[in-house]
Amino acid sequence: MLEIERKFLVKSDQFKSLAFTKNHIAQGYLNSHPERTVRIRIKGESGFLTIKGKGNESGVSRFEWETEIPLIEAKHLIQLCEKGVIDKIRYEVQSGSHIFEVDEFFGENEGLVIAEIELKSEDESFEKPDWLGNEVTNDERYYNAFLSHHPYKSWE
Repeated sequence: MLEIERKFLVKSDQFKSLAFTKNHIAQGYLNSHPERTVRIRIKGESGFLTIKGKGNESGVSRFEWETEIPLIEAKHLIQLCEKGVIDKIRYEVQSGSHIFEVDEFFGENEGLVIAEIELKSEDESFEKPDWLGNEVTNDERYYNAFLSHHPYKSWE
C-alpha cells in the first residue's frame, strides 16, 4: 500500500500516438487536506474510492489505499465532493518496462499535461521518453487535490 511515484511535465503530444489506453476521468475530493486525501474517481464506467497519506520528504513515496465501488455510488459521492472536480483524459504509454500515465487536463486546468510513473523503489531507473519534460514530483501545485482548489488557469 506504499505508492512510489514520480511526476513530470509533458513537452509534446507525441505520447498520444504511443498510448495503448485512453480513459476519461472525473475525480473529486471529499477531503483534500495535505495530511490525508479522500478521493472519489469515475474512470470510464468504473468508480473508485482512494485514500492517500502525506508524501515523504522527497515527495516520491506515500501511503495509498484504493477500492473499486459501484459506478452509481461514485456518481452520488462525487456530488458531495469539495468544489473543483478534476476533468481529464488519461493515456497509458509503455516506455521500456514501465508504463507512464499521462493526464491531459480540461476545464479550469486546461493546458496542463502531467506524466506519472509508478516505481518499485525510489531509486529505480527508467527510460525517459523524448516527450517527457521537467520533473515536478515534489511540487505540490501539481497534485490533483491542489489543482481542484487552485486551477492551472489561475496560476500567474
